[in-house]
Amino acid sequence: MNQRNTLLTASVLGLFGVGLGAFGAHALKATLTMTGRADTYELAVRYQFYHTIVLLAAGILIEKFPSLKISALLFIIGIIIFSGSLYVLALTNQTIWGAVTPIGGVFLMAGWIWSGWTFVRNAQLNK
Repeated sequence: MNQRNTLLTASVLGLFGVGLGAFGAHALKATLTMTGRADTYELAVRYQFYHTIVLLAAGILIEKFPSLKISALLFIIGIIIFSGSLYVLALTNQTIWGAVTPIGGVFLMAGWIWSGWTFVRNAQLNK
């Protein structure tokens, strides 16, 4: 991941977060309420937004901290798997998708760990 691709991906994920959030709040509201999955869908949107903002920050900082490229990739994979599996779970009500969600969570946590490690080992920040 380079800076341009990271920032572009964050922009696209932000766009989809707004679109999916609005779609869920309006067009899917009755379906999600009927199946009891409105909270699941909202959690997917929330985590997508949180990590999209973090991805945007990583993209801004990549030139100063090149190893954030790995964090960015981990966040992207995590968003796709974590939020994606929750979207599918909410829309299909097939509970097997709930078993996939923690895999995405591991990628998100790995992104945070790698980011922290990047800052811990950076000589400029250790002065």
